[in-house]
Amino acid sequence: MSDKHYFPSRSANSLVPRALRALVSANDHLRLNFAERVVANAYHDDSKVSVISGGGSGHEPAWSGYVGDGLCSAVACGDIFASPSAKQILTAIRMAPSKKGIILLITNYTGDRLHFGLAAERAKAEGLVENIAILHATDDVSIGRSKNSHMGRRGLPGHVFTMKIIGAAAAEGYSFDQCLALGQAVNGNTVTIASALDHCHVPGRQQQSSVPDNVVVIGAGIHNEPGQLHVSPAPSVEEIIERCLRLLCDESDTERSFAKFAKGDEIGLLVNNYGGLSVLELGALTDEIQIQLESQWNIKPCRAISGAFETSLNAPGFSISLCNLTAAANQVNESVATLIRQFDETTTAVSWINTTRPSTTQKRVTYGDSSITNGETLASPKLAFDPSLLKNALVAACERVIEAEPKLTEWDMVMGDGDCGEAVKSLAESLLKRVDAGCTSSGDVIETIRSILQAVDDMGGTLGAIFGVLLSALSTALKSNVSDSNISPKSPEFYATALDSAVTSLKSHTGAREGDRTVMDVLIPFADAFLKTQSFYSAVEVAGKKAEATRYLKAKFGRATYVGDDSSQELPDPGAWAFYEIVTGLADGLQLIPN
Repeated sequence: MSDKHYFPSRSANSLVPRALRALVSANDHLRLNFAERVVANAYHDDSKVSVISGGGSGHEPAWSGYVGDGLCSAVACGDIFASPSAKQILTAIRMAPSKKGIILLITNYTGDRLHFGLAAERAKAEGLVENIAILHATDDVSIGRSKNSHMGRRGLPGHVFTMKIIGAAAAEGYSFDQCLALGQAVNGNTVTIASALDHCHVPGRQQQSSVPDNVVVIGAGIHNEPGQLHVSPAPSVEEIIERCLRLLCDESDTERSFAKFAKGDEIGLLVNNYGGLSVLELGALTDEIQIQLESQWNIKPCRAISGAFETSLNAPGFSISLCNLTAAANQVNESVATLIRQFDETTTAVSWINTTRPSTTQKRVTYGDSSITNGETLASPKLAFDPSLLKNALVAACERVIEAEPKLTEWDMVMGDGDCGEAVKSLAESLLKRVDAGCTSSGDVIETIRSILQAVDDMGGTLGAIFGVLLSALSTALKSNVSDSNISPKSPEFYATALDSAVTSLKSHTGAREGDRTVMDVLIPFADAFLKTQSFYSAVEVAGKKAEATRYLKAKFGRATYVGDDSSQELPDPGAWAFYEIVTGLADGLQLIPN
C-alpha cells in the first residue's frame, strides 16, 4: 500500500466532484450536476425503465463509468466510502425519469439502504414516479448465513452482472416488473469472494491500520474492512485461489452455498481488480482461476471478463464473481441465450467493454435537475386539520427536543459519537423557523409534512434517514387513505393505519427491530399501540416505558456496537428517547395529555 498521493493535504472528498467533471467533459453524452455529484445519460429515454445506481466514491469506475445507453440511466456519487445523501439520489431520479418505473440498484450496506430508501419514499411522496423499487446487490459469500441474518450479504463487484443485464433489458423495452424480476434472479445466482494483500490508502486521511507483510486476507471487503480470514504465513497463489473457489462452489458448505452450479450450466466469470494490481498480475490470476474452475469444479465459463470494475482506491487485491446465467434464466422463464446476449450488448457507458457512442442523428434530451421540478407530478390531495392545533403540536414537540438536548448529548457521548442531541436540536430549531414562516397555517397535514421533510433533508446521520423514510412513507400512506379509505380523516384510526403502513415501509429499508437498542425500540411499539388502542396518548405511554427500557438493551447496530461499555452504563438510547420526546410533545400540543 502506498500512502503517497498528489493531493496529500487536501480533503479526500474534494477529489470526487473534480473527477466527475473531468469524466463528463471528456464524454459529451453525459450530464453532470456538479453540486450534487450526479452523472446522468444525456440521451436517456423516459419511455424505458430507469436503472439508477450509486454509492460511495473510491470504487471507480463504479459508479460514474457505468452511465449510458444499455446500462445505468444515472448515478449518485457519495464521499469516499460513504453513501450519497437522499438529496443526491433524488437529483438522480429527477435527471433520469421514467414513465415505466425506476429500479435503484445498490450494494447492501446500511447507509446505502437508508438513504436510497429515503429517496424512494420521497420520490413516491412527491409524485415523481409511480413504480420504484430497490434492488439490493448481495453477492458476498465471506460472511455466512448465521452471521448476516439482519442485513443479508454484502454487495461486492458481482453486481456488475445484474447491472449489465437489467440495463440491457431496460433498453430493449422490458417492463418494470420484468426488469426487477430479472435483476433479482441474476443477483440471487451470483456469488463473490475477495482477497487482498493490504488495505487501500485514502488521500488526505491518516491510515489507521494495515495488513502485515506475511498475511493474506480472504473475504476482504471493499471499504478497508478487516476481512474475514487472515492467513499466515502467506500461502501460494494456487492455494489462495483454491480457498476462494471452495467458498464459492462447495455446495456442502451450508453457510456459504448461495448459488448452485450444475453440469452444463452457462456460468459467467468476473475477476475484478481492487485497484492496486498491475494488469499483468491480474491476467495471471484470471488464468489460474480458470484453470482451477475447470479442473476442480468442472466449470468452463461461457463469458470471462477481468479488469477494474469496482475498485477500493489503490488496494492490492482482487475479487472473483460467478453468475449462474442458466439458473437465473430458468427463474424468470427466459432463455439463457437471451441473458448472454444482454450481457454482450454494447453500451455507451465509458467504462464498459465494447463501448460505442451515440450516433450524430440521435436527439440530445435534457431532464430535470435538483433545482427544478421534473415535469408534472401526481396531484396531491389535501388533509385538513385545525391549523392552531397543528402549530401547537409541532411547537411543543420541538421545544421538548430542545430541552432534552443536553441529556441526549451526554448519553450519546458515552454510547456513540455525541451528535444525536445536537442533530435533533438543530432539526427542532429549523422546524420552529418554518412554523414562524407559516408552514402550518394552511392546516394541510400533508403540506406540513412536506415542509418538515425539507428540514429533515439537512439533518444527516442514521436518525435523519430514519425520520426521512418514516415521514415520506407516512405522507404517501396519508394521501392513499384520503383517496381510497372509507375511514374518516378525523378519526384516530385514519392516522394509526397510515403510521402502521409507514413503519412497514421503514422496516424494508433497515434491519433494526425492537430489542436492537435503536429508535425502533420506541417507534415500533408506539405504532403498534396506536393501531391497537386508537389512542395517541396510550401509545405515548407505551413509548415512555419502551424508551426507559432501552437502558438495559445491548446495541446491535451502528457505532455503539463497538464503543462504550453499554453493559455497565445503563443509559437510555438517545435516538429512542428523542422519539419519545417528540411524540410526547405532539400529544401535549394536541391537548391529548390529561391534566
